[in-house]
Amino acid sequence: MQLFDVYPLYDITPVKGEGCYVFDESGKKYLDLYGGHAVISVGHAHPEYVKSIQQQAAKLGFYSNSIKNPLQQELAVKLEKVSGVKDYSLFLCSSGAEANENALKVASFQTGKDRIIYFENAFHGRTSGVVAITDNESIKAPFNLGHKATKLAFNDTDSLKREIEKGDVAAVIFEVIQGVGGLDEAESDFYRSAAELCKENQVMLIADEVQSGYGRTGDFFAFQKHGIRPDIITMAKGMGNGFPIGGILTDNNIQPKYGMLGTTFGGNHLACAAGISVLDIIKEENLMQNAAGVSEFVKSEAAKIPEIKKIKGRGLMIGLEFDFEIAALRKELLFEHEIFTGASSNKKLLRILPPLNIKKEHFKGFFSALKLALKNQEHKTMKSS
Repeated sequence: MQLFDVYPLYDITPVKGEGCYVFDESGKKYLDLYGGHAVISVGHAHPEYVKSIQQQAAKLGFYSNSIKNPLQQELAVKLEKVSGVKDYSLFLCSSGAEANENALKVASFQTGKDRIIYFENAFHGRTSGVVAITDNESIKAPFNLGHKATKLAFNDTDSLKREIEKGDVAAVIFEVIQGVGGLDEAESDFYRSAAELCKENQVMLIADEVQSGYGRTGDFFAFQKHGIRPDIITMAKGMGNGFPIGGILTDNNIQPKYGMLGTTFGGNHLACAAGISVLDIIKEENLMQNAAGVSEFVKSEAAKIPEIKKIKGRGLMIGLEFDFEIAALRKELLFEHEIFTGASSNKKLLRILPPLNIKKEHFKGFFSALKLALKNQEHKTMKSS
């Protein structure tokens, strides 16, 4: 049987991870500045994380949500303490797309309305509801196009106000810092105005923190910088450091009902063990503070490189923008310098999403490699012209 061929693949086969590095089948060592789409939060094969999963697997890996699972409550309590976000309830699922689907469903239940507002360059997932509010028409099948969804310009309060006041909007959903879309972040006034408009018009405000959450920006959640309180917060990637887990936080004013949401695998025992371990490590190793500190170093070093025209993002969710498309540069960094980086829908943006325990020394090596790669790319351009 063949695999369903939907991914363009690099000819690299990682077989082992350790901290900020992955190793291929020949033993070659790669610096991981991408973390598998921002999933690796506390480092590859962190010993405490590995131990937690091993110990839980030896006891009970899974049972359904029809029984009590005290690990879910332990995860909820620790999440509140580490994040500083209070008076929310936690529903656990298995992925970011599932988290966003559930958030939309809760918003529609709560308001009795069915239209969703989203923004240009948004990426919220690939399942039916959330792909309809993702700004990429090429990944939408005809089946996905029946949802009532309205796309607006990011950071445009006037347009948002006009649409909300039509009275049929269930939710406004946004990534505080857009991931796939290219690391754009709106002004604080926009988020605050959106929160006020939603409250005045009985609309749910959903913060998609699937990529930007769990300490990646230096704050636990990216929205915390802007002084707003979303009705619903979605999470996933960094939650489990590679173990599939997602979740939504719903304001305590939103009342649950039996059967309102459900999942087979969400909140299973192994997932909870992974999630609890990640929170413990983030707290004990001060990884949010590390993300903020290393970020300042990265931005100061990047500012010294004239080819970098713009530095975007916060914490360890960083975009380096050039005045040329970076596909060839990424390949050179990967195959000549053994460094994983990321791309986005902005083809001129190099995306940096490393494990949160990365150090300045790792980035010193990256910038040395980047300067060499940029010189080589310039030489190739001159030669071809």
